[in-house]
Amino acid sequence: MTQVVVLIACHNRRETTVRCLRSLIGQEGPGMSVRVVLTDDGSTDGTARAAREVWPGIHVLPGSGTLFWAKAMALAASAAGDYDFVLWLNDDVILDPGALSRLFETYRSLSGARTSDRIVVGSLRDPHTGAVTYSGVHRCSRLRAMSFTRVAPTGSRPVEAETMNGNLVLIPRSVVQHVGQIDAGFSHGLADFDYGLRARRLGCSIWVAPGTLGTCARNSPEGSWTDPALPVRRRLRLMCSPKGLPPRSWLRFTRRHAGPMWPMYWLAPYARFLAGAVLIRIRLGTRILVR
Repeated sequence: MTQVVVLIACHNRRETTVRCLRSLIGQEGPGMSVRVVLTDDGSTDGTARAAREVWPGIHVLPGSGTLFWAKAMALAASAAGDYDFVLWLNDDVILDPGALSRLFETYRSLSGARTSDRIVVGSLRDPHTGAVTYSGVHRCSRLRAMSFTRVAPTGSRPVEAETMNGNLVLIPRSVVQHVGQIDAGFSHGLADFDYGLRARRLGCSIWVAPGTLGTCARNSPEGSWTDPALPVRRRLRLMCSPKGLPPRSWLRFTRRHAGPMWPMYWLAPYARFLAGAVLIRIRLGTRILVR
């Protein structure tokens, strides 16, 4: 019996989490058992209770409300128990019927790959446009070592990637034993990219399964630090917040993966942001003078 443990993190979006869990029902293939470990990071909307109603036997771990994705997923991983495979699943993903079986089909089809330690990524699409939203990724170029672009899935064969978005990822126990779990030293994002890059460095391979395996809308830039409609000071606070580009997490990432030029890569986004803010102030000042 192949044992799969599904790791999910959630916070105050009950209906979204419930839809995700419902899409997981019936995903077990022959000779497969599925368990779910959910870190409920301080939800006050009844998410934990609703999750238990949808998936009896779910293991719910309470969080303080300050864990965010990386720490919440690391906590879930610490309670995974015995398993053959771990599945990372974002709670805003709605799986297609048979999605888990297709991940395993891809994994088995790669038995002749150059390494037995292989990760399989499921691509996801926008529920309205059908465009690919999350998938594997690779670096844009050597000169843009910290810029990544999505790997488009093909319709018939797996495609190799350099790292991945962590929304839907199948990881065998052998990889976890080799690489470890998600690094809780990250505050929120970057932990998925970091895991893939660490895995590759240790000789593991990362493959994108054919087609798309579910829906997951991209996060809107509205109200985020990249939203130009917001005041500069608010954008700066958001940039340094856990869901933005917090300096300590970005430092952790660039020191590991940007090579000897990491100080330049670490400084670049903050320098660009400040330069843009100065330019906006100059433009506003010019308009006032013209008036």
